[in-house]
Amino acid sequence: MDANHAGASPTRHLFAAYLALLLLAPIPLGSNRPWAWALLELWVFILAIGWLYGYMRGKHHGNAVFDKSWPALACGALWLGYVWFQLVPLPLDVLKALSPEAARWHELAAGSAGLEAAPLTLDRHGTLQGALKSTAYLAFFGLSLLLLNRRERVTAAAFALVVSGFAQAMFGGLSALAGSLGESAHGTFVNRNHYAAYLVMCLSIGIGVLIANLTGAVSRTWRQFFRNLIALILSPRMLLRLALVVMVIALVLTRSRMGNSSFFLSLLAAGAIGLAFSKRATRSMVVLIASLIVIDIFIVGATFGVERVLERVEQTRMETEDRDEIAHYALNLWRDYPVFGAGLGSFHAVIPRYWGDIPGGPYTHAHNDYLQFAGEVGVIGAALLGAMLLMSLLAALRAQQVRTDPLMRGISFGSMMGIIALMIHSAVDFSLQIPAIALTFMLVLALAWISLHHDRSAAPAHRSADP
Repeated sequence: MDANHAGASPTRHLFAAYLALLLLAPIPLGSNRPWAWALLELWVFILAIGWLYGYMRGKHHGNAVFDKSWPALACGALWLGYVWFQLVPLPLDVLKALSPEAARWHELAAGSAGLEAAPLTLDRHGTLQGALKSTAYLAFFGLSLLLLNRRERVTAAAFALVVSGFAQAMFGGLSALAGSLGESAHGTFVNRNHYAAYLVMCLSIGIGVLIANLTGAVSRTWRQFFRNLIALILSPRMLLRLALVVMVIALVLTRSRMGNSSFFLSLLAAGAIGLAFSKRATRSMVVLIASLIVIDIFIVGATFGVERVLERVEQTRMETEDRDEIAHYALNLWRDYPVFGAGLGSFHAVIPRYWGDIPGGPYTHAHNDYLQFAGEVGVIGAALLGAMLLMSLLAALRAQQVRTDPLMRGISFGSMMGIIALMIHSAVDFSLQIPAIALTFMLVLALAWISLHHDRSAAPAHRSADP
């Protein structure tokens, strides 16, 4: 048995600092400012060093989840090695063989001074920032696997996301309502679409926790129905359900087309998969998913403005959207640096060469995470990231299929929904470029592996029923 399970856990202080980071990361503009992401990185590195120090002294120990998550960890380690390799100066002949376009631009920049060696990246500063962020994200992923070694901690991390999402929803929703719905909700994020993406991840895990606490009890008489209904209203699950409703209201108030679309599409997809894979699909789960869709869209949405989101979708035309233009430029960038990319974090520095004389230029991000990562890290880097993401999604799917533990099934549902939602949203936005969202997504990926490999001892029985 894991040594951390006996007596007072030696990692309790690390776990408390871990939860604090999870809660605080979104507050300073999504940690999307140099000082904020530097603080985030420092926090993660201190946690990682603290755990390693305890491990060397024999106080901290690994666990089966960490060991069995080696495919994702291996992809992450290869990714880090690859990104840091982009910063290594290579002999000019080697660079020309690996990335002719990068060598050409380095030679042009050197001019008559001549050039003997240069790195694959065209923006050393941007790639260094990206490498440090990537190191922090992977360290956080590993810490999630190591620190969430008890059911109580898994639940605590999930509720931390719910609390954070609820706080963001209250702040963003009330701010928007105070303006008489004249402005969109964006919480502590600068961009409402990033705020929406964060809320969707919190909602996904919250829905998973709610599903974990459902039962298959059926009310056979009106007396039993009302008794179960009163028990539900007085239970903590009702508070969780209300928190989810508040988050849905805030999501609608963002007026984010893809934010709202990704939520409901991922809910439908995860719900269909969960019901298909469940050997004992409960009536309560069907009712919950139906209520999330019907009640939240047609009652909450009608009150707080879902029709405005639909109007924005209907009014969207290719001639009024210029994201297709930046996608075209991003594709051209990828064609010039197909294998190794132009360097992680280099997009804003390299893309101006492709839009010519357009006044002001389009964007500093591709508004498509897939295209931006492809242009920055090439096929190799994109394959490593994609493999880690897809393996995590498969782990969540597998957990849905083989786990009978209600908590792990619920957590795998939430992880699966969160992964699907961000995969959808990333097709039209750059949410993964926001440190708080990327960090939270690492927890969502880790929860997929935890739900599959966590101790499979029998879970405690439910003590109450749903009406």
